[in-house]
Amino acid sequence: MTKAPHKITLSPSRDIPFNKLVLSQSNVRRIKGGVSIEELAESIAERTLLQSLNVRALLDDDGRETGMFEVPAGGRRYRALELLVKQKRMAKTQAVPCVVRDSGSAVDDSFAENDQRVGLHPLDQFRAFEALRDSGMSEEEIAARHFVAVAVVKQRLRLAAVSQALLDVYAADGMTLEQLMAFTVTTDHARQQEVWDQVSRSGCDAPYQIRRQLTERTVRAFDRRVLFVGLASYEAAGGVVLRDLFEADDGGWLQDAALLDRLVTEKLQSEAERIGTEGWKWIAAAVDFPFGHTHGLRELQGEPAELTAGEQAAIEALRAEQAKLEGEHGQADELPEEVDRRLGEIEAALQSFKERPMIFDAADIARAGAFVSVDSEGRLRVARGFVRPEDEAVATSDHLDAEVGAGSERRAGTPEAEVRTTAPTIVIGGGQSEVPDEEAEDVERPLPERLISELSAYRTLALRDALGRQPSIAFQAVLHSFALAVFYPFGSALNCLEISLRSPSFPEQPPGLQDSIPAKAIAARHAAWKAKLPASDKDLWAVLTAMDGTAQAELFAHCAAQAVNAISEPANRVHQGRLSAHGVRGRLEQADRLSRAVGLDMITAGWTPTVGNYLGRVTKHRILQTVREAKGEASAQLIEHLKKPDMAREAERLLDGSGWLPEPLRGAETDVAPAAEGEGDDSLPAFLSEDEEATEGAEEVDEIVLAE
Repeated sequence: MTKAPHKITLSPSRDIPFNKLVLSQSNVRRIKGGVSIEELAESIAERTLLQSLNVRALLDDDGRETGMFEVPAGGRRYRALELLVKQKRMAKTQAVPCVVRDSGSAVDDSFAENDQRVGLHPLDQFRAFEALRDSGMSEEEIAARHFVAVAVVKQRLRLAAVSQALLDVYAADGMTLEQLMAFTVTTDHARQQEVWDQVSRSGCDAPYQIRRQLTERTVRAFDRRVLFVGLASYEAAGGVVLRDLFEADDGGWLQDAALLDRLVTEKLQSEAERIGTEGWKWIAAAVDFPFGHTHGLRELQGEPAELTAGEQAAIEALRAEQAKLEGEHGQADELPEEVDRRLGEIEAALQSFKERPMIFDAADIARAGAFVSVDSEGRLRVARGFVRPEDEAVATSDHLDAEVGAGSERRAGTPEAEVRTTAPTIVIGGGQSEVPDEEAEDVERPLPERLISELSAYRTLALRDALGRQPSIAFQAVLHSFALAVFYPFGSALNCLEISLRSPSFPEQPPGLQDSIPAKAIAARHAAWKAKLPASDKDLWAVLTAMDGTAQAELFAHCAAQAVNAISEPANRVHQGRLSAHGVRGRLEQADRLSRAVGLDMITAGWTPTVGNYLGRVTKHRILQTVREAKGEASAQLIEHLKKPDMAREAERLLDGSGWLPEPLRGAETDVAPAAEGEGDDSLPAFLSEDEEATEGAEEVDEIVLAE
């Protein structure tokens, strides 16, 4: 015979006055977390108590009820009610719904209530916010009622608006929250689904790759074309801007590139027509022109317009204000926002005075033209006064020059027919193509630009050959070019050698780099050479010629050394396409070869591991491994029990004089001690080491999207 199952009996519920309740010491929650007591009190005031307290009757020494009840489960709710009583927003005799327990363990009840509590799935949170918005609440009201920032509400609503198919994938743990966040940059569900199908098949499904594919057909908001026409004009014309609420998007992405190009063309046309009223023969307008587009054209030498008394006074006032602000905030680590903005306005105003149009002769204007384009900051750039070869004035005889007279308004040799009264030829998007004039074959004309280019190319090749056969001249020529670049960066001398020397900057600098042994040695050597070289770049060639071979070689080495680049680029720069991984690897391999050739010794160069330059920047695991490699297991055991700050300081003391170097500073010929078993990839930067990698992304998402 089957035994009937035992029927459970639920604990009874009672309304107990608040002043009959006290907190129990059996509550297992000791660490504060989640919604604050103040926020919970406001929620109770808004919605009343949504969940009963779990209480037990307090007994006297004889086991009889005292009329008081302790609260082992629901302590935060009790404290919120207590706060409302203190604020006189609730009577201390207010009846509180309670579940009364008289069996089992109070600690067990408290632990079970907290341990078995399940928070909402993020997707449920997103949909709950969406339901509140659909019920008529504004984003600000939702944020106020649930004690989150308005930005968090916007984020959750944007996540809830992703394609339902992708939300289903996320609900089934088929994608991460970071991936889902990446899809919010567009509201086009079809495009979201298309990209997900592509990345899920290819395996290239990192959030940054998803964002890149979703925006590959768009234009960034900081593009010069957008800055030129203005984002407001684009949106007023019906253009859509995609925004990312979860990462810095630099203004977003413009979805309609064709609309943007039309607006740019229309504005360029308008600006070209305005400039054409100055009397130019032609106007070429384009967003940008290729480097060297003025080659073969003669540039007119205009006269700068004189400043009026009012303009001069304005300049002096701006400079005085600029000096005052810089003096007041010169020692500040970071300028206040309003000061920084004002300094930018002053700089722009002063620059506008420098960029005033030049004044040209009216007859020159009639045969010359102007280039209208957009600079990298989105500002209109106008280059006036360029004469094409076919528009050059026809040479006249000396007696005609005399007849024109010094007081004529047009220049000698300029035919009267060239004084323009008609509208200029305006070409948008590039210059006019060269059309051969077969009827003028017998007329003496300037050589075609293409032929001049071909001839100069042959001459350049011949000069290379001649220079290549004369080492002493070639050495001095290259040295001359290097010295110009190092000591006369703003010199006026022109150089026919297309050799450049660039001294790479350091995106990141270790502390104290300016005072390091190599930095001081380079600075001293540079100052010594600068004192020996002439003040003017025009005299440099003669001084180099007078030097003996040893001095030239030493100067050559100093200049060439300024171009060394052995910097290891961060992985994210390689992934974002700024560099190729092959290029970085090849550069570092060459740096290793050069280090061996010069016998580089980083210990002699003054590097030693300290808390500031290494030990305080890596994980405890890596600190211990460092000490283990340099001093042995016994030394590592001495500090393994310490907290990280103390461990780093003790490791610095232990490593003093050991000669230990981290891998990026070891030459290719240096033997590397084997890593401890189970250790991760040493090439990873410290912030992605195995100790910290697992929780980094999840913590950031909780903070930005889910934290309440």
